[in-house]
Amino acid sequence: MARYTDIPIFQAPQQYKTMPKKRYYGTTKYPEVPLSFEDIYVTVEIGDRFDQLALQYYGEPSFWWIISIANGNFNQGSYFPTPGSQIRIPSQIGPILAQFKELNEF
Repeated sequence: MARYTDIPIFQAPQQYKTMPKKRYYGTTKYPEVPLSFEDIYVTVEIGDRFDQLALQYYGEPSFWWIISIANGNFNQGSYFPTPGSQIRIPSQIGPILAQFKELNEF
């Protein structure tokens, strides 16, 4: 499930002459990722990336954003968590994905 699959693409209105025919994505809204007793905690090693961890724990690298949001203390613009730090891997992602879909229905 790619994050932008169902996000609408808009075209700039004609009155914006500085960017004619410019296309852009709508805003993506993310759900909160609640704490759970079933969450997994791991220590980040050198070279770990959110997408690799998502592949390892969810079988799908495009779910990297779930791990990133669950660990908001890291740079949200990076795939790389800080080596040696502990991160939380949410274990129950079904409700998170359902809420993501609900928030982004247009």
